[in-house]
Amino acid sequence: MPAFISFPRSAIVFIAACLLALVSLPAVAQPDPSAQKDTPLRWKALPPLPDREGFAAPFAGVSGGALIVAGGANFPDKRPWENGKKSWYDSVFVLEKSDSAWKTGLKLPRPLAYGMSVSARDGVLCAGGGDAERHYADVFLLKYSSGKLTQIPLPSLPLPCANAACALIGDTVYVAGGIETPNSTKALKTFWALDLSQPKAQWKTLEPWPGPERMLAVAGVQDGSFFLFSGVTLRAGADGKPVREYLRDAYRFTPGAGWKRCADLPRPAAAAPSPAITAGQSHLLVLGGDDGSQVHIPPSPSHPGFPREALAYHTITDTWTGAGMTPFSLVTTPVVLWQKQFVVPGGEAKPGIRSPAVWAGEVTRRKSVFGWANYAALAFYPVIMMGITWLVGRKRTSEEFFRGGQRIPWWAVGLSIYATMLSSLTFMAVPAKAYATDWTFFLSNVPVLLLAPVIIAVYLPFFRQLDVTSAYEYLEKRFNLAARWFGSFSFIILQIGRTAIVLYLPALALATVSNFSMQISILIMGVICIVMTFEGGIEAVVWTDVAQTVILLAGALVTLLVIVAGLPGGAATLTQIASADNKGFSPLRWDASLTSATLWVILIGNFFSNLIPYTASQDVVQRYVTTKDERQAARSIWTNALMVLPSSALFFAVGTALYAFYKLHPARLDPAVNNDAIFPLFMVNEMPAGLGGLVVAGIFAAAQPTSSLNSIATAWVTDFHARLRPDLGDSARLGSARWATILSGILGTAIALAMTYLD
Repeated sequence: MPAFISFPRSAIVFIAACLLALVSLPAVAQPDPSAQKDTPLRWKALPPLPDREGFAAPFAGVSGGALIVAGGANFPDKRPWENGKKSWYDSVFVLEKSDSAWKTGLKLPRPLAYGMSVSARDGVLCAGGGDAERHYADVFLLKYSSGKLTQIPLPSLPLPCANAACALIGDTVYVAGGIETPNSTKALKTFWALDLSQPKAQWKTLEPWPGPERMLAVAGVQDGSFFLFSGVTLRAGADGKPVREYLRDAYRFTPGAGWKRCADLPRPAAAAPSPAITAGQSHLLVLGGDDGSQVHIPPSPSHPGFPREALAYHTITDTWTGAGMTPFSLVTTPVVLWQKQFVVPGGEAKPGIRSPAVWAGEVTRRKSVFGWANYAALAFYPVIMMGITWLVGRKRTSEEFFRGGQRIPWWAVGLSIYATMLSSLTFMAVPAKAYATDWTFFLSNVPVLLLAPVIIAVYLPFFRQLDVTSAYEYLEKRFNLAARWFGSFSFIILQIGRTAIVLYLPALALATVSNFSMQISILIMGVICIVMTFEGGIEAVVWTDVAQTVILLAGALVTLLVIVAGLPGGAATLTQIASADNKGFSPLRWDASLTSATLWVILIGNFFSNLIPYTASQDVVQRYVTTKDERQAARSIWTNALMVLPSSALFFAVGTALYAFYKLHPARLDPAVNNDAIFPLFMVNEMPAGLGGLVVAGIFAAAQPTSSLNSIATAWVTDFHARLRPDLGDSARLGSARWATILSGILGTAIALAMTYLD
């Protein structure tokens, strides 16, 4: 009892220390605009194309695991300034492995260049293109297998076309713009789609983008949408020849929703390798391209070439930033995803000059430095957890181990229920959801408040009157022993899996944005959880849950304050950006659809999904019987319910603040980091020294599955071991519970570790 009484006093000291540390630490520094200028792409050279000159605008893609480059055009004898004549080719080159030699001797049906190509499921789709005389509407599939190349005809384009933008979403290929003839003085404003999954499908003419017609635009695919960047539009000059006007505008097409204008590019990027490189879940990288700045310089060996700077577009914040320099200056060439690399096969290095070089790149994570101050703050967390376990004391009876002697205060139990329902996944996922979308799913927390009176009126008296230790004891009373065992065993399997996931995903997120070792993170958290639960039982679980809740909410609140303090204009800027970009509550949908986020789906669906854990899950129900009476338990339920909405608002606000921060500082984003890790990314890279460690400790706090281990032990002993051996003594019950804690903890940790080695 003395140890129990001493803990709240320690908690007060801990909270005061945290507040003192927050006051003493410096405010967030404004990001250095010149920081992190390193490119997110790392390049290496592949075997060059087996041609002295190389080619512009070939078809390229992957079939049968091999890289295929077909057709193209160059000046084989003399350059344009030497009155050289351009030639078109029908050669097909195949590279089966990155370190092998190109296979030659294969042919296209005719010489072709400047067409469109994508890697489809059954081969390389080649569409349009042309030669010196005309452009074509032909579409065919190149299929490579066992050293042989097969051509499969597909429906022709609605018009002859070349120099269009082309990309694939799922099984549907989209083609935008282009020119109809080699001497066209007006580009096309056409948008076509072909569903390759339908054997008899034909090209569909879709509504085009709202901007001017164009050719040599860059396509891109991200988040299920087709993007159209830059390009050139044409007009007839005084001599009747086409004159190019370079474009910077950009558009997004979402199937079912239509077109939407995006932020303009910082500069034109016409004829850049296409499609743009898809990086992570929300970036598109445009490599170089022709910005029109050298159009007045006649072709010559001394021509400076095309821009080498890559541009990064972020689809969530609708912003552009520089993404470093490429090792090449190439335009009018496709980009191919092959063996987890982005391959740029040749292209036009300068006007009239081609290149046989083949470059392979991959998106890499930027290096982050966590720093000794953050490690020190983070190291304080396990000390707190183990200190709480020591203060609570080792449990001597099974009643203390399973139900804490029914002497735990109602407010602590309420915080413990809250922490049990709030995992590390929620701690990272809710801000990520608000960052990527809006606050619509905030309403999914309202049913928790509506559930509280139902649980208190119906379920709580039921469990208290039965005086259960396991939630599944009722199943035997109502049905039979098999039902009880099935329910309990299902719960145990679920919680072992949950333990592994809750340990694994935060470790994955932290490893993604920092130099944390996934394996070390998982091992440390697994060992701490096992020791805490083994020694202190449910009482240690509850009180560490209290500390976890404080750390979680403090971490989120500190992050919000740091971001707001770092924004120019503070909260006013945050509100302005959120309002302008619809990052708050979107208009509620009241229709009867059951497949979208309507108000009814969110409220009713989450009411019943929350009903399950609050009424039939051992880790929550077990809390109901740890207070001295039913009235105290009811207060704990209300404590949890009343915390859900304000804390959820805090997490959603953090997500909106993250959006505002990266909207203003897009160069601080890392294209290799997925949206779900945006919160850890900010913690590691942007938080002041020491505070970052505190907030990362929040992830570790939420990743501590002590509730799962204790509830597994409780279910195992109560529903299986003691049920089969009614004469089992209390010390034996306690020993069985501790062994169950150890084994389930080891198993969950082992599964999490195994997941780090799986693809």
